[in-house]
Amino acid sequence: MSDKNNTCKITGELRGLHLLDSGTYNKSTAFTAQERERFGLRGLLPHKINTQDMHQTRALGNLRRKAYDIEKYIFLSALQDRNEKLFYRLIIENVDEIMPLIYTPTVGQACKEFAHIYRRPKGFYITPDDKGQIRSMLDNWPEDDVKVTVVTDGQRILGLGDLGSNGMGIPIGKLALYTACAGIHPHECLPVMLDVGTNNEELLNDPLYMGYPHKRLEGQAYLDLVEEFISAIQDKYPDSLLQFEDFLTPNAYKLLETYRDKILCFNDDIQGTAAVALSGVIASNRITGHKFSDLRIMFLGAGSAATGIGDLLLAAFMEEGLSHEDAVKRLWFVDQHGIIVKDRDDLMSHNIPYAHDYEQLGFVDAINAIKPHILIGATGAPGTFTQEVIETMSKINKRPAIFALSNPTSRAECTAEQAYEWSNGQAIFTSGSPFGPVELNGKTHQSGQGNNAYVFPGIGLGAVACKAKMIDDKMFLASAQALALQVSQANLDAGTLYPPLADIREVSLAIAIAVAQQAYKSGLAQLEEPLEGAADLKAHIEALMYQPYY
Repeated sequence: MSDKNNTCKITGELRGLHLLDSGTYNKSTAFTAQERERFGLRGLLPHKINTQDMHQTRALGNLRRKAYDIEKYIFLSALQDRNEKLFYRLIIENVDEIMPLIYTPTVGQACKEFAHIYRRPKGFYITPDDKGQIRSMLDNWPEDDVKVTVVTDGQRILGLGDLGSNGMGIPIGKLALYTACAGIHPHECLPVMLDVGTNNEELLNDPLYMGYPHKRLEGQAYLDLVEEFISAIQDKYPDSLLQFEDFLTPNAYKLLETYRDKILCFNDDIQGTAAVALSGVIASNRITGHKFSDLRIMFLGAGSAATGIGDLLLAAFMEEGLSHEDAVKRLWFVDQHGIIVKDRDDLMSHNIPYAHDYEQLGFVDAINAIKPHILIGATGAPGTFTQEVIETMSKINKRPAIFALSNPTSRAECTAEQAYEWSNGQAIFTSGSPFGPVELNGKTHQSGQGNNAYVFPGIGLGAVACKAKMIDDKMFLASAQALALQVSQANLDAGTLYPPLADIREVSLAIAIAVAQQAYKSGLAQLEEPLEGAADLKAHIEALMYQPYY
């Protein structure tokens, strides 16, 4: 085990209260008698020596006494500051309970209230005032070996819109999952806020708001600042994976298209969402009996998430042998104006490849005409999968697959209960944020959570493990297929298209192996491939994974 994972190998640089104040090395009352003597802790701790199991019991008890989820979020953030290993062990061993508190849906509320619940600094902030100095500023970050950087500009946080610098909660939460789910060491993670202002008047008028107090930087000045940031990151941390998060659709696509073939990067809203959705689609065929290449899929929403899923589905259809033209015919998009068709003059560039030569129809009429097997919602608009929509899908399909992917829970296109009730229990329902089990007609329905947390940590781990130059579509296809293989028949019988979150470390490892293997096949890996093949690659990746135990 590395020095980073083993408190007992502290060299003596931290002693006494300084050691107890270190979230990295502190293990509180679990320091042994010998360690208390060695590190100047005698008299600073109660007599009894506890185990980490005891610490976990105490922490869970304190967590569960909190009345509101936002209070639990604050408690967990403070725990991360004072005892890092305990924080991550708590997540790993109680992931179903804690992931919704540090990620969706609670992270949405935490971002809205970020300036009001602020305790201590986390992450790296860049503003337009820093132009020309970003590289020198990066030297203020205390870590020399960053493996994963998550960056946002806060303009489109989940389905909540422009939250400015309050959006820092997203990179912080995403990187906590990189560590908990895939074992990227916490000190190898860098959360970044490109604080280029906000157009949210409520924030600008809030005296507690801590962000750049101006309207958003736009146009070439914005792109120049992003370019300087990326150049600085590449210079300081040349092997770091850069994940773009919660950018407004036009910027999300522009930045991805600019950098995807130049550096190791991906956009989780576009490509991560696509991988987890594709995995769910693949798994759904084991319930419905449909052949993948025969599917017709309709999207409500035509933004970055929806078209990102479409792009990966297109690649998957072509991998199955369909021509590009035939693959496009399988994918239909509907926005607030109706079907994306060729004679519309309001389409964005990422919509045009999916515009059909077809009559203009509204949503329900489009379902009746196209007869999709699968309905995917990525709108950020709650309630858009109405009773009529679900009932129409249920008339067309014996087992309609309904993906209500918008986050947080309050933004889901419909609830699990609605999907099951309106389909008389026949829907295969998946959401972006968690819903509890639903009892209907004497049967318990356990919906799946098509959460990006299933894929992005494993993708990142696999890319880092082989030092990939970039991440191509085949690596995302490999991640989706690897995730689908983790779904058991018991999972499918319960109605869920994803494995239990409790297995997330094993799932991330399987995805990392698949991603690294594909990187070697594509010639994108910079490390030599292990001589013993898959078994050796698995051992190599496992050895990289942080273990939060003392």
